[in-house]
Amino acid sequence: MARKKKRRVFKRRKRGNGSQVTSVLFAITVLLMASYTIREGYLNSLSEDEEVVVFQGPKEEFIASLLPVSQKMYEEYGVRPSVAIAQAILESDWGKSELAADYNNLYGRKSSDSQHSIAMQTSEFTNGKWITIEDTFKIYENVEASLEDHASLMVNGTDWDPTLYHPVIAATTYQEAAKALGKAGYATDPTYPEKLIEIIESYQLYQFDTTS
Repeated sequence: MARKKKRRVFKRRKRGNGSQVTSVLFAITVLLMASYTIREGYLNSLSEDEEVVVFQGPKEEFIASLLPVSQKMYEEYGVRPSVAIAQAILESDWGKSELAADYNNLYGRKSSDSQHSIAMQTSEFTNGKWITIEDTFKIYENVEASLEDHASLMVNGTDWDPTLYHPVIAATTYQEAAKALGKAGYATDPTYPEKLIEIIESYQLYQFDTTS
């Protein structure tokens, strides 16, 4: 049986908490700056005839939190940030699913390693209908490890087909990449590519598919 990560418990200090307050204020400032940067990037990427979408709160922060690692994976392995972030949004429900929130698994990656996995229920589309099954899923130390493992899957494929996801990397557009994921069978949902494309276009994630 997989062991759940122990969570640290910090006792409240009655005095001398000035440094803690400073740290909290600094963290809030960083988040606000990241949100402003993301928003400005979105707006600058739009042409005059495009609709402006306003982003607020947790969703914007979720995108900002994944952006640095996803761009690094793009530069190193060619995995598009737009697709990687859209998959994380769709698979983890903006990081709110139990698998993501408790075990840092953003992509529903499964595992046969009983020491580093957790058994959970999941929905699969088979024979024209949705069914609920129980499967074992990977446990990650942090979300960065989940993003890196996702990129590794795209590059190295599976045991039975090391080139399975190479068309995703070779795709010249995010639309082609999304469709390649569907063709490779990344998810059982027959509308998976369309859902990814809708997320990418709704949040203009395609603007991040550039390298420095």
